[in-house]
Amino acid sequence: MIESSLHPALILIVGSLILPLVRGHLRSALLVLIPLVGFVNILGLEAGDNVSLMVSGIDIHVLHVDKLSLLFGYLFHVAALMGAIFALHVKDSTQLMTAMMYAGSAVGAVFAGDLITLFIFWELLAVTSVFQIWANKTERAISAGIRYLLIHVSSGLLLITGAAIRYHEMGQAGLTFEHMQLEGLGSWCLLLAIGIKCAFPFLHTWLVDAYPEATPTGTVFLSSFTTKTAVYCLARGFAGTEELIWVGGAMAMFPIFFAVIENDLRRVLGYSMINQIGFMVCGIGLGEGMGVNGAVAHAFNDVFFKGVLFMSLGAVLFRTGRINGSDLGGLYRSMPWTAGFCITGACSISAFPLFSGFVSKSMVMAEAANQNYVAIWLMLLFASAGVFHHAGIKIPFFAFFSHDSGIRCKEAPRNMLIAMGLGSAICLFNGMYPWVLYSLLPYPVNYEPYTATHVVLQLQLLFFSALAFASLKLTGLYPPELRSLNIDADIAIRKWLPGFGRAFSAVGGPFRDATIGVGKQFVSNLIASLKVYHGPGGLFSRPWLTSSSILVVLAFLTLFLISNYRAH
Repeated sequence: MIESSLHPALILIVGSLILPLVRGHLRSALLVLIPLVGFVNILGLEAGDNVSLMVSGIDIHVLHVDKLSLLFGYLFHVAALMGAIFALHVKDSTQLMTAMMYAGSAVGAVFAGDLITLFIFWELLAVTSVFQIWANKTERAISAGIRYLLIHVSSGLLLITGAAIRYHEMGQAGLTFEHMQLEGLGSWCLLLAIGIKCAFPFLHTWLVDAYPEATPTGTVFLSSFTTKTAVYCLARGFAGTEELIWVGGAMAMFPIFFAVIENDLRRVLGYSMINQIGFMVCGIGLGEGMGVNGAVAHAFNDVFFKGVLFMSLGAVLFRTGRINGSDLGGLYRSMPWTAGFCITGACSISAFPLFSGFVSKSMVMAEAANQNYVAIWLMLLFASAGVFHHAGIKIPFFAFFSHDSGIRCKEAPRNMLIAMGLGSAICLFNGMYPWVLYSLLPYPVNYEPYTATHVVLQLQLLFFSALAFASLKLTGLYPPELRSLNIDADIAIRKWLPGFGRAFSAVGGPFRDATIGVGKQFVSNLIASLKVYHGPGGLFSRPWLTSSSILVVLAFLTLFLISNYRAH
């Protein structure tokens, strides 16, 4: 059926370019129409459809369709629709245009059949998404956006390096984006590139640094695409890699401790996102079958329950101008619908029965138990209790209940309520009738979530987690909501590295000159060692790729210099 369909990314990207040319109701209608038309377009695609182009002697697979890519294609179009409705009140054409281009980049990445096509959309993801942060137009947002872009361009450099190494070692077959073994420098570069966007431990700080600085609408788009594209790439390329099981377990656990003491509620959700991605990474590591199915199903559900939570807090920020838990409270009186939708998202992320998280998170935990990863099962169990604490209880409690902050404001705008209602409806539908989602998963599903044992076990977990929260609050032992900044792994970049640079600059004299000379020699040696890729038939010998690589490197160096200048 490929003859009757356009490339899935084309409608979103081309449609986004029209948005700045129109105004008023026409632009609002077009904003909603673009993802709807895109969704109808991908209904014309079937598993097995492929489109290839021959470019400079390299066979580029610009489109590869199977059940995995189709599921993410459906997901990203519905997420783009939800975000578009939530952003209907926005007047900033640049923000709206880049949001739709961002969605189109994510769609292009999940339908990429080779690493070159993936690289192009990978970098488009970085460039288009950063405008959702810069659109806030604050000093903090600009600085966070620069750091965000630096990290994500670095991810792209790792990806294209991995592709080049694999091409040198394997030829054309090395560029095909398919399952690969974690062996050799090329595959490790690719895993690290994906891991950056997936927010692996110690590579995660860009998420909690940048997402809370985005606009109320921009955060909704950011939460939907970048990390989920990375989860897709892990499922495509590294399913069954045992190292991911332990990486995912660590990701599920460590954000809990930061989220509990965090005051900025959008940062709490940022840590919560890393926690949920940990379940997905762990499921992918468990391998094909229920492991990957659980990871992909949870990624699907996460877009909507996390989207509802980010939308509810975005509505609060839009109406009150405040987002810290210490400044909010009692808003259920002014924003009852928003509070209700927030509770729906909180129940979903906490895996209450009849809500979406219940039918997907449990698949990963069940597969961990089936494969006798007892320690991982216990880690995920602890993480499940923790997410109920910081996202299921803390978010709605401190935003809408807790003490009365005295804030009286209007309910969220109608378009925001509609978007939150759409996301909440999907959370409830997938929770009550998960078999539609199960039918879209890449492998056959033989799993029944609503068994007596599973329901009772989950209710016990939720009950004792709630009891622990109530006990800590009543005894005064729960960490108070303080106006403070938590120290995370990014202290190495924010404090130690600039301090080292200033100390090094102060040394001056021959030592500095000698060091610079050594650095120049190192760069020369590095360039010489890479000449293997410029030889006859080498990947970098292609003029179009050489140009794009140089542009990416120049962009990276320019941003580094800007960031260094701003730090001083």
